This record gives sequence, C-alpha cells and structure tokens, in this order.
Amino acid sequence: MRKRLRFAAVVALLTLLLAPAPALARSDQGPPATVPALTRWTPESGAYVYRPGARLVAEDPAERRVADTLAGDLRAAGHGSVPVVRGGARPGDIVVDVKPSRSALGAEGYELHAGTSLWITGATETGAFYGTRTLLQLLAQGDRIPAGHTVDVPRYKERGVGVCACYIHVSLPWLENLVREMAYNKLNQLLVELKVKSDAHPEANTWGYYTKDEIRQLVALGDKYHVEIIPEINSPGHIDPWIENRPDLQLTDSDGNKQPSRLDITQQAAFDYYTSLMDEYAQVFTAKSWHMGADEYMLGSDFAKYPQILKYAQEKYGSGATPQDAFVDFVNRVHDYAASKGVKLRIWNDGLTGANTVPVKAGTTVEHWLNVAVKPSQLIAQGYSVMNASYALYLIRGGFHSDTESLYDQSWDPRSFEGEKLTSSRGVTGAKVSLWPDNGRGETENEVAVRLWPALRHVAQATWGDPHPDATYAEFVARGAAVGHAPGWRDLTRVPVADGTYTFGRSFTASVQRTADGYVTLRSAAGCLAISGGKLTLNVPLQPGVEATWDTCDTSGTLQRWELEPVAGGYRLVNAITQMALTVTDDGRIEQYPADQRTPAVWHLS
Repeated sequence: MRKRLRFAAVVALLTLLLAPAPALARSDQGPPATVPALTRWTPESGAYVYRPGARLVAEDPAERRVADTLAGDLRAAGHGSVPVVRGGARPGDIVVDVKPSRSALGAEGYELHAGTSLWITGATETGAFYGTRTLLQLLAQGDRIPAGHTVDVPRYKERGVGVCACYIHVSLPWLENLVREMAYNKLNQLLVELKVKSDAHPEANTWGYYTKDEIRQLVALGDKYHVEIIPEINSPGHIDPWIENRPDLQLTDSDGNKQPSRLDITQQAAFDYYTSLMDEYAQVFTAKSWHMGADEYMLGSDFAKYPQILKYAQEKYGSGATPQDAFVDFVNRVHDYAASKGVKLRIWNDGLTGANTVPVKAGTTVEHWLNVAVKPSQLIAQGYSVMNASYALYLIRGGFHSDTESLYDQSWDPRSFEGEKLTSSRGVTGAKVSLWPDNGRGETENEVAVRLWPALRHVAQATWGDPHPDATYAEFVARGAAVGHAPGWRDLTRVPVADGTYTFGRSFTASVQRTADGYVTLRSAAGCLAISGGKLTLNVPLQPGVEATWDTCDTSGTLQRWELEPVAGGYRLVNAITQMALTVTDDGRIEQYPADQRTPAVWHLS
C-alpha cells in the first residue's frame, strides 16, 4: 500500500465543500440533473408526476428484486410506501422491466422513459437497478420529472473506491454509507484492505479487525446495491498486521534481523499461511476477485539484503533468474490458488519493474498507481487488464488529497495514468478513488467523508460518461448538491445531546462540546479526555487496554474526540480515531477495548 510515501499536503477546502453550491439551471428541454450526467436525453411534452397512489410494476423475480429495493429507498427518502404489483401499468406507475433482448444496453445500461407513467428498462437486473438510481436522483429534486427518455450506458466496467481499513479500523456505519453513496452514483466496485478476525490464526487478531458477522452484513448490503466488495490481504509486503506475532514467517535479512512487514516467500509454510487466510475470507466475501496487494515489498530495502531470495529463484528458474522472479513466482502461485477457487487475481503495479524474467500469469488485473519503468501501455500490450488507481485520485489521512477541481478542469478520465496518457481506452477497466491511513490521527472519519464525496462523484462521472459535463467545476459541485445523498445515508455528524455539563454515571463530570466534524470533546478541570498512551500504529494508539487520560486540551487533537453512541440505558463512548469503546475496570480505571473483547460501559448522563 502506498501509505508510506510522503507528498506535500493539499490546502484544505473544507469551507468550500460545506458551503451551499450554486443551483443548476435546467430547462425542461435539457437533461435533468443527475450524477453521472445524462449524455443522451430526448425531451417530450408533458411530465411524469410522482403522486400518492403510484405503484411499482414488476413481474419476474429479477424485476421484483429491483422494485423491492426501490420501494425501500423511496420510503427512506421520504416518498412514502409504494406497493410492488404485477399486471399492466396505469398512469402514475413506475414500471421495472428486465429484457435480455435489449442486449445493446449491455450489462449495466438502461433506458428510462418518463411520460404519464415512468418506465425503466435494462437488459439485466443490474441495468434496471441503475435506472432506479437515476429515478431516485430526479425525485430528490421534486416530484415532477420532465417527460423524455434516455439511454444511459457506462463507458467503463469498473468504477470504484478503495479503502484501506488495514491498520486503522473504519466504522461499519461509515462503510455502509459509502456503499449506498457508491450505488447512488453508479459506482460498482469497493476494494477493502482489512483484517477479518481469524478463527484459524488467533495470534493475528490484533486491532482493528472486523468480525465475520460485520463483514457478512457489509457484503449483503453490497450485494443488494450491486457493489462488488473485493477483499485484499496485502502480501508479501505490508503483511505485518498478520505476521507480527509469527516470526517464523518473517523474512530475515543478511544481518539476521526479522522483517515483520515482509513475508518470507521462499517458505512453503508462508504460502500455506497466506492461502489459509484466503480460505477464511471466502467464508464471508462473495466477490469473484481477490486482491493480494503485491506492492512495495522492498520499500526501504532491496533484494541484495536477502540472498536467499535469489537462491530460491535460481533453483527454480535457472542461473539467469533474478530475485524479482521469486516475487513473481509468489504472485503466480497465489493466482493459481485463486483460480482454483473460481476467483481472479488483482495486484498493484509497482512490483512490475521489468527486472523479472518470469511473467505474471495471464488473467491478472494490474491496478496502476505509480509511474515505474513498465508503463500501462506495455501491460496492456502484454495482455493484462489495467485499472487506473492513480495517485492523483488518492485521499490520505493527514497527507495528500486529490485535487478534484483541477482534475475536473483537465477533463481527467481513466486513460490518464501516472506517467502516461493513453489515446485509447482499450484494455483499461476503469478507475477508482483510494483512501489510505498514513497518519491515522490526521483526520477523523467525518472529515474524510467531506473530502470524499466530491472526489467520489467526480470518478463516478469520469468512469460512466463525459468527464466534463458542466462548463465549470462549481456547476458540477451544484449537480452533486442537487441530487444529494443516497436514500438510507446516515448523517454521522449528529450529536445526540446538547452541549453542556453532564455527570457520566459514577465515573466523572465533564463539559460536553460538539466539534466541527460532528464528535464531542469531554472537558473537566483536569483537561480533556483522550487516548494517548500505548503502542502507536500509524500514529494511533491501537493497543487494547490503554487507559483514557485527562490531557491538556487541544482543539486540533483528534484523539480527544469522541462519539456518543446511544444504547439502551444511556450512551457508549467510542474514540473517534481508535474506534474502541471505553470500559470501566473493577478498580474504576477507564480503558479502551474492542466491543467484542470487553463489554463497553454504558453511561447514564445527568
């Protein structure tokens, strides 16, 4: 993962992003506002008007699944309860139609026709689903939709977001918001580099993992909203979250030093360990792709420090082999293991420097983020599918943030890679925004969300249709403001109590003050409640059992920000950065723990 590279931070645009955006001027003759924008709209006379009594008409199981999801979203968006029925349409109805014969619409395209009733047609269930996202965006702007029709088909098949919850736990509600927003904007792929709490390898269960039930819940939401959630366990580099307690699997350098972030690819036991984790992930993930990372294996070092790797490569591939051949060999063995399970492999590009004599197996998708010797055009010429995961699209906590306005003004599209601009989209699968936690305390989740939504909508636009539908970036921002957030999106900045001084059970009394990003600080005569001790990982105290302390108040100190989580009988206190809840020991100490390790304390506020 790229999180260890350091680049100059972009100046914050928080005030601009939160400010009211200028309204879009749209006549009934032009396409109504959507994200992505409609590129083909034929106006007709009249309008479709959504009124009480509207029905969703759907016949076969695929149509009814789409209609059922739409009915739930209409209700969540405040449009009332709409029945799903069979039979002929009457004026005011919404018809969901899946017609495989409409093959020109492809796997994800749809036709929407608004008149006295409104028809959504797709060749597939997914295509019809995306038509309902357009309908929801139109209804977010009013119950009257100008009559007309559109045929809307994506330009790229992979349109995504990547989230590294690989060290710093990202809350499940935040990820669920992301899935809903992605689907609403017609993004279809979420890469999650994260740790699932392991039954097979309990020694690896350092925080911040996710329980299997949490992942099942997230994957089910992704399935419902047609977002494929692809798991990643990074290897053979950046694997320290898994092997920090397994020195037997760590690569040893020529001085005898163990390398907790590097897997010893010369050991069969290391490969067996990795594939056992793949098997365990298969219990909860349903995606037909697996991402193994394969980036920065020698970051901060070089193969010369590990002569056993060259020895392994030469023993397997002959005297002309290079150390990188051993690296590619490990990638290829993971490829074959994934293929045996019906799963396709994905890797980052930076390990493919051209120093290998052994090629990466055909069928591997390469996600290109860094400009190295082997360019995207060469990878495509060699037969690989390439996804644009450009550094220009990164959002790094406490570091670099994608300059969305500049990219929009440049009409950026997925052909624009780091180090090369392609003239053709052939071989390019699409593009994605990537989120990394370099400085885990640099920003809270809510602050990251403010940064993410414009970038997400921009990538949605650039991967689905015309990358520059509006004359100015301000107009494009207004387009996003017009359609708003997805139905079911939760405002995670809401604080459930008013500012004031409260007594927290028998533990302490503190002044509760809301922060600008939607958390609270707890201030007493002794200072502000914080988590600041214990072992740091990416600048975050992720060690369970660390005691909460009253530190000198610092308005910029994210470790002093807390979520007040309503539960039966009171509130839990969850640190905004560590995402661990506070518990109270028998002798009155207040410590942080994952909720599945220690039952969080519940405080009654008075």
